[in-house]
Amino acid sequence: MESVRLAILDMYDNTPNLGMGRIKDLIAIFGDAYEYDIFDVRGKAETPDMSYDVYISTGGPGSPHDGDGVWDVLYYDWMEAVWQWNLLGEMPKKQVFFICHSFQMACKHFGIGKVIKRNTPSFGIFPVHPTDAGKYEPLFDSLPDPFYVADFREWQVVAPDEQHIEELGAEILALEKIRPHIALERALMAVRFSPEIVGTQFHPEADAEGMRHHFSDPERRDKIIKDHSELKYLEMLSHLRDPDKISFTQRIILPIWLSRSLRAVRAQKRLPELGLIVSALDKV
Repeated sequence: MESVRLAILDMYDNTPNLGMGRIKDLIAIFGDAYEYDIFDVRGKAETPDMSYDVYISTGGPGSPHDGDGVWDVLYYDWMEAVWQWNLLGEMPKKQVFFICHSFQMACKHFGIGKVIKRNTPSFGIFPVHPTDAGKYEPLFDSLPDPFYVADFREWQVVAPDEQHIEELGAEILALEKIRPHIALERALMAVRFSPEIVGTQFHPEADAEGMRHHFSDPERRDKIIKDHSELKYLEMLSHLRDPDKISFTQRIILPIWLSRSLRAVRAQKRLPELGLIVSALDKV
């Protein structure tokens, strides 16, 4: 069977993280239907070429405005090359998923809205509300309103440029939790930039068990309590135990996207239909 080629753009800049391992695990549920390579964007200024069919660009630390004039230029060049490839009708269309830090950089590049620092960092498990467009988004199929996400960020995308978004053919899919007692604009939590390109501010790859283990480390626990309060820490652990919160979200969004991307690319390459239809809910 001919595999579909996938590139993971590692934006973690050599910082320890849970995301990379879980992304690999989710790709693995598709067996040998995908073959993938990893590109260290910020550490080694590596970016993939156009020989790949599917791209996942990860989260990462720091400001989405910072760069060294090398890796960030290459990264935006790659982003624009993918956009132009799809715009010009080249086949197969390139499928892209942006996560967190990458999402912020993509919103900045495509002029979706303003990328600004939050008054206080977001840290924990929070509800997210689909917009009217998001309620028809296939990746959110079966998710309730609100659905819960792992959200760790110091930056946010706000003040969407509605006219430019319409010109691009993009759609805002989700907004952060409703806070009627706070007079601040709700941040964008998911955007479909085009039929082939989508991104989320949150971490759709996050798994509850891995996070519980990670944050149970005494040193990490103490830092969270110091930075965010014991109440916030205990609330996060409670949400992680709830199967209807991020465990449910994690079983839906990326598996469905990987499945749909696989089918789209194979159809456009005129490859035979896969004999086995992957059930994301059964495999995760």
